[in-house]
Amino acid sequence: MSTEWILILDYGGQYTQLIARRVREANIFCRIEPPDFGGDETANDASLKGVVLSGGPSSVFAENAPKLPAWFSRYEGPVLGICYGMQLLAGADGGEVAGGGEMEFGPAQIHFEKDAPLFQGLESGGQVWMSHGDRVTALPEGYERIGSTADLATAAIANVRARRYGVQFHPEVMHT
Repeated sequence: MSTEWILILDYGGQYTQLIARRVREANIFCRIEPPDFGGDETANDASLKGVVLSGGPSSVFAENAPKLPAWFSRYEGPVLGICYGMQLLAGADGGEVAGGGEMEFGPAQIHFEKDAPLFQGLESGGQVWMSHGDRVTALPEGYERIGSTADLATAAIANVRARRYGVQFHPEVMHT
């Protein structure tokens, strides 16, 4: 029997190690790997219990921006996209992402729009940490907006049935 684990795909974000730390603090084994990690065996690995798509400094529109691995479209387990990871997830599932023009960096107050499992036990109005330029402007089919801030209409998204979630903020940092 193999160990259950979480895969963190590292898109170059400054907080990727913090994501791993938070997962490990919950006594869950995780691995940080580059975006091109794995193959069909990864998508079909029964011991893989979830994938986290980290943030990163790239714009999804940059010519050499890192992409999702080929196997990701076949993966049916839970996914959490953080910042750049949310933009990749939304784009891959048929949503739209736009360049944000101005970078948003710093604290914001999150307002929960829906009762989503991702935010279970948390209160709306809490502080989150933003660090992004691009933003999701149209949701993929099957997704709902579950969080917003004063400056960002779509700060969190969910496809509960598919167990795919995205947050534009950084839940792994102390500022959140």
